[in-house]
Formats: sequence, C-alpha cells, structure tokens
Amino acid sequence: MAEPCPPGGIDPRSGFCAATRTFHSLRPSAELPPDSLPATAAAYAFSILSSPLPDRPALVDAATGIAVSYPSFLAAVRSLAGGLWSVLGLRPGDVALVVSPSRIDVPIIDFALMSIGAVVSPANPASTAEEYAHMVALSRPVVALVAPEVAAKLPRNLRCVVIGSDEYKGLSSAGGAAPPPPVAVKQSDTAAVLYSSGTTGRIKAAAVSHRNLIAVLCAHRDNRAIADKEAAEAGQEPLPPTVTLFPLPLFHVFGFMMVLRSVAMGETAVLMDRFDFIAALRAIERYRVTLLPAAPPVLVAMIKSEEARRRDLSSLIVIGIGGAPLGREVAERFAAIFPNIELVQGYGLTETSGSAASTVGPDECKAYGSVGKLASHLEAKIVNPSTGEALGPGQRGELWVRGPVVMKGKRAFLILKQHGYVGDYEATAATVDSEGWLKTGDLCYFNEDGFLYIVDRLKELIKYKGYQVPPAELEHILNSHPDIIDAAVIPYPDEDVGQVPMAFIVRKPGSNLTEQQVMDFVAKQVAPYKKVRRVAFVSAIPKSPAGKILRRELVEQAVSMVTSKL
Repeated sequence: MAEPCPPGGIDPRSGFCAATRTFHSLRPSAELPPDSLPATAAAYAFSILSSPLPDRPALVDAATGIAVSYPSFLAAVRSLAGGLWSVLGLRPGDVALVVSPSRIDVPIIDFALMSIGAVVSPANPASTAEEYAHMVALSRPVVALVAPEVAAKLPRNLRCVVIGSDEYKGLSSAGGAAPPPPVAVKQSDTAAVLYSSGTTGRIKAAAVSHRNLIAVLCAHRDNRAIADKEAAEAGQEPLPPTVTLFPLPLFHVFGFMMVLRSVAMGETAVLMDRFDFIAALRAIERYRVTLLPAAPPVLVAMIKSEEARRRDLSSLIVIGIGGAPLGREVAERFAAIFPNIELVQGYGLTETSGSAASTVGPDECKAYGSVGKLASHLEAKIVNPSTGEALGPGQRGELWVRGPVVMKGKRAFLILKQHGYVGDYEATAATVDSEGWLKTGDLCYFNEDGFLYIVDRLKELIKYKGYQVPPAELEHILNSHPDIIDAAVIPYPDEDVGQVPMAFIVRKPGSNLTEQQVMDFVAKQVAPYKKVRRVAFVSAIPKSPAGKILRRELVEQAVSMVTSKL
C-alpha cells in the first residue's frame, strides 16, 4: 500500500496531499460498522430505521396510488425471504436475476434476496434475448424473477419465476410459516451484480459487496444528521420527510442505491413503471414529492415546458442530477425559472456503488459545472494517461478513486472469483489495481477548493438520457452488415436527451444503402436506448496509425456538417 499522507500534509482547502499526490475527502468521516461484523446491506438498512417504524408509506405506485406501509414492507420482505430460502432453496452467494420495470415488487425482491445473503442481479427489461444470454453467462444466476412481459426473452435453461404468478404468490406467502434461519453473511460478500457497459462494447457485470452499500448508507445517514443539526442551529424547521420520485430505473446503480437509501432513511419512494415527463409532473404534484433524481435532459424539459409552470411543484426541494454532466448554461436557466429548487450534482459509477462525489448545501450547489466534492472516506488521484504521473489541483488527467464504496480488485477476484467484474479477470485487473485504485476512464480535474470537474469521457461512452451506450457495440453490429465496409459511432449532442448515437458509414461500392436502412438494421438488434439516431455516409473513417478510430475528428466533422447547413 502507498504511504499515508504525513500529519498536516493535507491542504484543508483542496484536500490535496503534495507528498503522496493524492486528494482526500473534505467531508466528515462517516462512522462505519467494524468490517468484521457480519451484516447484509438489507439488515443494516433496517437497523438504522427509526423505532417505532415511520408512519408514512415506504413505497407508492405513481400510476395507481397503491401504497405499502413500512410494517407491510418489512413483513413482505421477510415472508418472501422465507419462500426464497425454503421453496426455491436459495442460499448465500446464489445469484438471482431480477428483470422488471420499476414496480413495487422490485424493492421487496431486492431486499429479500440480500437479507438471506443471495446476490441481486437487476437487469434492464428492455434488453434483447442476446443481451440476456450474455448477462447470464457472466453472472450465472440460479433463478430469474421476471416481469410477465420479459419472461420469453430469457434463456430457456434458466429457471424463471414470473412476478405476480401463482408460483410467485406462493413464494411470497411461504415465509410466514417458515421464516429463513439467521445467516452469517460477511460484509465483504457480494450483495449485487450490476451490469455496466465497458469501452469494449461488451456488457460487464460489476460485483458490489454489502460493505460497499453499507458505506454509502452511512454517508447518507451522516449527511442527513448534519443537515438537521445545521437547520436546528439556524433556528429553522427540520427538513420534511423526504418523498422521492423514481423516474429512473431500479436496475441502474443510481436507482438501485437510491431505493436502498430511501428505505434506510425511512423515506417514501414513489415508483414510476416507465418515465413519462407529464406523468412525472403530475406525480410531483399529487404525492408532494420533495426529491427528484434525474438526468440533465429532465431539467431541459422542465425549462421548456409550459406544463411544468402550470403544475404545483412547490413541494419539490431538491433535484439530484446524475448519469451525465450538467452544463452551466442549463443550470443557470433552470435556477432562473425555478429559484426555490436546489440542484444537487453528483458523480458516481457502477463500480463505486453509485457514489463518488456530490455537492452538499446551497453554496456548493451554486458551483455549476462541478459534480461536487469527494464523498466521505474516499481518496482520489488525477493521473496523466500517457505518463502515469499523479497531478495536482487544476491539472487534467484520468480520475482514480479508492475507498470503501469501490468494488474489489484483482486480488479479491483471484481469491473469491465473485468480485470486480464477474467472469472477467482481465477487465478487473485493468480497472482496479493491486492497491485498490479504480481507474474511472474519465478525464477530470479538481480545482483549488476541492471541487471535481468532469471534462470528457476517456471511455467514449455515449450518454443517452443517462444510459450508457458503448460505440464499439454499435460499430460491431454495423460492420456485420454486408453493404458496410467500415463504421464508427460518436456521441452527437442533443439538448433534449444529452447525446444520441451518430454513425459514420463507409458503404460498399455500388451500394444504395440508406440512412433509414442503417438505423432499422441496428434497432432490430439492440435495446431502444442504444438505437442509432443519425447517420452520415463518408469515404473513409479517420484512424490513428495503431488503427484506433479518431472520434474527435468525426465529432468536429459532424458539427461542421450542421454548420454548413445553416
């Protein structure tokens, strides 16, 4: 391990230690339970719930208004856990694929699985049969709990329990008579396998531990305590109980972690089956939502929407921005129209359990363009991608992070086989080094005040409505077309959705392939958010001597094509 920073060596303003070339969190250190203490993330979340239980709903279905109280939620989790144990025979370490839109059953399933030490593996219900086959090959689930409309796309050799079926109802009620026995699960054991797109275009399965999730919960708990204390010292009323609208999917690390947090904090989660902007506005008004996690395109829609101005959104206190960078211009336009809504910006990865940096409090939230300061217990480096040199404040390089929220690296992979990227030692070794540093692939810098700024994505992932779309995956599909000689895909800026995939195509001589045919060819083979939405035909794809696509040149070319049409 690297040498610790000497006493007094950390700059209290930036958090930078010149001796070790490392940035340190400036947040108060969250109190973590001893890592030797057996605990699941579900059990820890329940342990910090207030007693008596909150008298507000734990879960609400935004469309129907059906609500689940905290006593009912805990009872449902325990009963389903018993059925998973006694009927399905699930045991600690067994992986269960969970494929469903964001419905009330999903948090119950996730908590029930984690409570018995089984591993939750949530997947996108819009994925294709080929994508599910790859996920199953990586995580090797013993069972899948799936929504009715998804079941037919799962591999036939995988046991499926359809949510809402008689079989599922039997599982849900079985635990009442036969609760699962107490299980001693180590915090270092895997809690969830979350799917993340990599630079190669192949889906990767990131294993996060109970310890990772518990560390995030501890930080949220302490942040809430600090906010309540500051309000009391200022003579202000305590913050109202948080009601969070979930327009984001629960299979994504952001949604998965936010619902875990919501339950642990005794808050209310209002779930949307799928995102619809007008329906979201209605839900904010109807359920008096106080917190809205969202990607930047939602802010753009609110700025442009007359409906947003007509609705009573006075309950909304905070919008938490994640999934893609938020531009200063959009933030300032939003603040001018909705001055009473605080914009909290954050940064996280699947590999950091969704948490790495955020803005806290009104003053920090005005640092538009920044994703905030390092989360509690985290360290960071800014590393020159060419030389490996660790850089100081104001200098740009690849962001590396280390701490209790980061997935385990190659040493744990070799010993346990279920940490890092499951089933992919090479990717694990390339991403997390032997000292626990996670290489994010993002070009960033810290300023003199310790604020983190995301400059560019070294990973080249396209961010469409917060989803990650790997260009290499689309290029592989495009290059399989008989009339395409070569192809490259770039992120094309779009104010409404962030970025859209744009394909540059070199056609076979004599081919009459059209733009629409190209888009249709890809659309048949990918989830909807991965569709190619713009096409340009070119004579050649610019590449480096090593054969690497020069995407920046294509981005400039795309911009010049638009400019020339104006």
